[in-house]
Amino acid sequence: MELRARCLELLALADPVAKAAGVTALDRNGPLDCAREFAEPPGVPGRSARPPLLPHTQIKTGSLATPRGHAALVHSIVHIERNAIDLALDICWRFADLPEAFYRDWLQVAFEEAYHFTLLREHLLTLGFDYGDFPAHDGLWSMAERTKGDLLARVALVPRTLEARGLDASPAVKTKLVSIGDHRAGEILDIILRDEIGHVATGNRWYAWACGERGLEPVATYAELVVKYEAPKLKRPFNLDARRAAGFSDAELSALQAD
Repeated sequence: MELRARCLELLALADPVAKAAGVTALDRNGPLDCAREFAEPPGVPGRSARPPLLPHTQIKTGSLATPRGHAALVHSIVHIERNAIDLALDICWRFADLPEAFYRDWLQVAFEEAYHFTLLREHLLTLGFDYGDFPAHDGLWSMAERTKGDLLARVALVPRTLEARGLDASPAVKTKLVSIGDHRAGEILDIILRDEIGHVATGNRWYAWACGERGLEPVATYAELVVKYEAPKLKRPFNLDARRAAGFSDAELSALQAD
């Protein structure tokens, strides 16, 4: 099957484990119909009954000193990776008539997000829990909904804003988990950080491309998009080394720290 159509099929799957397996099985060098326009079907993205989705203010992981609190923190990262699969699949089918390299890049991102989801879920199982055993929130996907009509806004505010926040958060989360003896989680987070730098770089590359196509200045345009789409304010600390490795310019990092 043509890859963008398959991405839409996989996005509609409710079972996240089957979705990750389907993404892993994709032939990322297979045929692409870049010009094809799709009508958005109902039920996208597919959602399983579990985990229940709550406002982020109601999500409590509990004490890391308890097995349940430990597992709840790992579960929260599994959920992020599940959403990240959906985000990569969505950008592939939703936006038509772009360069072939655009779709190949995001297919690679989807493949790596599926790998992360699988690693983390398997680790969660060793802790005596499974994905869906704790509530989660839908913050990442809500921004995808708000930006679904504008590619520029999508690449500005999902990969290079919300997902880039993962670059900032990763060291502290790793420290917490390693401090309670969960060295396997620390190893997985190292893999994720390595790959996520590449994912954010992909977002930066296509944001720069989209700005160039429209004759827009990237830093000023980004500030306007943050206001227009009500993106959350990013909080310190910032992982400046990881952000530089992901392609953020000195001007962008200066603007980030000036807020």
